Amino acid sequence: MCGGPANGHGAMRIAVLSDVHGNVVALEAVLADLKQRAPDVIVNLGDCVTSPLWPRETLELLDTLQLPTVRGNHDRWIGEYSLTPRFGSVQFAHDTLSIAQREALGALPMSLTLESDILAVHGTPHRDTEYLMESMHDGRLAGVTQSMLADRLGTTTASLILCGHSHHAGIAYATRNRTVLNPGSVGCPRYADNSDPFIAEAGAPLAQYAIATRRQSRWSVELVALDYDWTLVQKQAVHNGRSDWARGFVAHRAHEEHGS
Repeated sequence: MCGGPANGHGAMRIAVLSDVHGNVVALEAVLADLKQRAPDVIVNLGDCVTSPLWPRETLELLDTLQLPTVRGNHDRWIGEYSLTPRFGSVQFAHDTLSIAQREALGALPMSLTLESDILAVHGTPHRDTEYLMESMHDGRLAGVTQSMLADRLGTTTASLILCGHSHHAGIAYATRNRTVLNPGSVGCPRYADNSDPFIAEAGAPLAQYAIATRRQSRWSVELVALDYDWTLVQKQAVHNGRSDWARGFVAHRAHEEHGS
């Protein structure tokens, strides 16, 4: 756990979700856990539905929650589908959702400011397809240096910056008393860009999220990883014609869809 000073604000508990990717079973597990924790607010960092799983059911559940939500790159791709490469899961999600649902995803904001000193983005403050806390090296993600993180944050002054996109849960302390938090992925384990099983990143098919708590102007963070019946996820992927995705979900191997 680590945290950085906030700006003199009072106590607050924020639950941070990201990268649900249409896994409604994992989302339900997280929501059940959150009922016991009762945070002040739940924020969603995007990439809500893209997968060969349950895009429509996931979005319908999220709609009932009315969470503050930023737009992930996959949400944007669905919203501007005519301009987007039509690879498997984007195609499946697009075809499953209604026009109104696709437009709503595309209309989500790129960033949100909460409580004046909390910034929520999907990738970096400037681009939804860039990693904030990591860089790609030899097909794997590695943590960035302090100077690289500062460069990517730019003039951002928030005391807490929330990001997703990489599916890697982690916390970093940046210059100017800024805490950066990636909660990991609710619904999709991290897969490498290279499908070679000998270099693909290891992971776990757990439902991940985070709780950030501000006490006496400082942030603490709890990273949560929940067990649930992910065989249901595999069965759904197979049912939807994606046995490759089902294998990769637990084996943590890459599938053909890059740009998580």
